[in-house]
Amino acid sequence: MERGNQTGVRNFLLLGFSEDPDLQPLLFRLFLSMYLVTFTGNLAIILAVISDSHLHTPMYFFLSNLSFADIGFTSTTVPKMLLNLQTQSKVITYGGCLSQAFFFILFGCLDNLLLTVMAYDRFVAICHPLHYMVIMSPRVCGLLALGSWGLGVTASMLMTLTLLKLSFCRSMKIPHFFCDFPAVLNLACSDTLINHTVVYFLTITLGVFPLSGILFSYYQIFSSILRMSSVRSKYKAFSTCGSHFSVVSLFYGTGLGVYLSSAVTSSSRTSLVASVMYTTVTPMLNPFIYSLRSRDMKGALVRLISRAPCLIHRAFRGLS
Repeated sequence: MERGNQTGVRNFLLLGFSEDPDLQPLLFRLFLSMYLVTFTGNLAIILAVISDSHLHTPMYFFLSNLSFADIGFTSTTVPKMLLNLQTQSKVITYGGCLSQAFFFILFGCLDNLLLTVMAYDRFVAICHPLHYMVIMSPRVCGLLALGSWGLGVTASMLMTLTLLKLSFCRSMKIPHFFCDFPAVLNLACSDTLINHTVVYFLTITLGVFPLSGILFSYYQIFSSILRMSSVRSKYKAFSTCGSHFSVVSLFYGTGLGVYLSSAVTSSSRTSLVASVMYTTVTPMLNPFIYSLRSRDMKGALVRLISRAPCLIHRAFRGLS
């Protein structure tokens, strides 16, 4: 087969879920609905945090960053999939594939790092409540958020730049609905040792270490809660970190499910379904988890919705 290279002469084919034309409209409506719910829910959280002074706290500051990352995470993959379903096309350009891989890694790392920072925030709030405002000062929160973004961009640049050195001489068909980094590597006919080395290094640095930090934080949190004598204090502490723990469990549970399923079975269909869970379903459920478990967030969302008609009216008056 003719050798492809890093100049983008050849295109990739995203095989997606099904080649049955009768199933395409159903898949389009399903994923469009999920994407709209994800986008609207996370955007509502961002606007609620910005507009409501009661939510100007470190926890909700990081939550708004997480919601932005979730919007970016799904927007990296789902719109292209919807376009392919609507046009009955499976083609994605070489440059488009690299861009998709870059932003997917960026927002995936950002999700991971922000969940770690939020675990640290809950650790300080429950284990060191008297020093919380000093430790989690606005400057520290800004640096933690900026550091998460910086590490995410660095990791995605390193992984994407290693793809530029690869040549492709096999079938350019990717058995996925987006340019998943391992799937692209499998198509390369040149040496991928450097790519895999970078992947393992960044997985340990930005995957294993943050997860270890989250587990350690929650070990300390649960130990502190068990030492509390008041039942009311225990309930309040559990409710404070319950939403975050649910999101962490969902994110890592579905993410690990993808890689465990791909390791146990060679079925691309199983891996594809598992990928949908952490790329689409998890970002969609996060706003519901936080809004349902947080009284402050529910109140802010209600106030935001009640002001929405007035804000829209003012916007249209300004345009006219």
